[in-house]
Amino acid sequence: MKNIKFILGLFIVVLVFGCEEGGPIKADSDKVFLKGNGVFIINEGNYTWGNGSLSFYSTDSAKIFNDIFSGINNRPLGDVPNSMTIYEDNSYIVVNNSGKIEVVDSKTLISSATIASLNSPRVFKAVNSEKAYVTSLYSDSVAIIDLGTNSIAGYINLRRSSEAIEILENKAFISNWSGGKEIMVVNTITNRVSDSILVAVEPESMVIDKNGKLWVLCTGGYFNKKFPELIRINTSSNEIELRFLFSDRYAFPSNLQINGTKDILFWLDNGVRKMPINGNLFSASVFIQQKRGYFYKMGIDPVTDEVFVTDAMDYMQKGKVFRYNSEGAVIDSVIAEIIPSSLCFTQVHN
Repeated sequence: MKNIKFILGLFIVVLVFGCEEGGPIKADSDKVFLKGNGVFIINEGNYTWGNGSLSFYSTDSAKIFNDIFSGINNRPLGDVPNSMTIYEDNSYIVVNNSGKIEVVDSKTLISSATIASLNSPRVFKAVNSEKAYVTSLYSDSVAIIDLGTNSIAGYINLRRSSEAIEILENKAFISNWSGGKEIMVVNTITNRVSDSILVAVEPESMVIDKNGKLWVLCTGGYFNKKFPELIRINTSSNEIELRFLFSDRYAFPSNLQINGTKDILFWLDNGVRKMPINGNLFSASVFIQQKRGYFYKMGIDPVTDEVFVTDAMDYMQKGKVFRYNSEGAVIDSVIAEIIPSSLCFTQVHN
């Protein structure tokens, strides 16, 4: 994700829910520009209810603005949004169960296009300024998106479903998460599978560290069939260099993240764990305790190293977002919408 000058045009109503929350956004309100730092929060909503939404938490003002996509564009975001990526002048919001990607202007959040007819899309990743890849939970193929026309340009047949994706030089590493145990390697020039790497059961999330190594977090399966594993892959040779086996078969670690300098790993496992890339699982103590609620997803501010964790609560009421400093001390907590999930940072930090 490139650093961009980010000016978010939002419409604020008079009603304000306390000193820590901005009001919902409405298109017929006065236009106010929020210049500065913050994080977008994808709220999944309830499956098939069509009540997914987008929130924005300003780290400068410590206020959260909820339901901003529908307020600005006068229509719902869709059913179960899954992820958001900012790339150059546009932001791409992947809406899983609606089978689409909403393309919005990064300065105003006004919709410029909708890429439809996608099969259970999960994660959008730009390859370059011309094309992007989109993974799929139910399809055996990855969709190729033409960024000039915002349309589907073709498919890459993986012969298996896909989830997380990381790109380094001319390689795309794509995880076969649901029921799988492989990382597929795609040549981004030819859009063809060039290799596959056998890892462990259900590689759920991945990051690339400062040395260009790919770290893969494997959950062990939804029903804890196998022990979870954390695996490091040499991206030049596509070979496994290091693997850590979790001691607790029922730990179910998830949501692997990395800090801005790409030398410390974080993941969720009954709280937030952290480990330097030259460390081991024995050094991965609990960084932030999960005292109440349910830690669902997490993100690391790439500049400040602040940690943001979402709490899905009971999956029916509005969830929370917790903000911690780089030492793990809580700074703030705010109320988002139903099932706050993945996070997308603006990366301004002037």
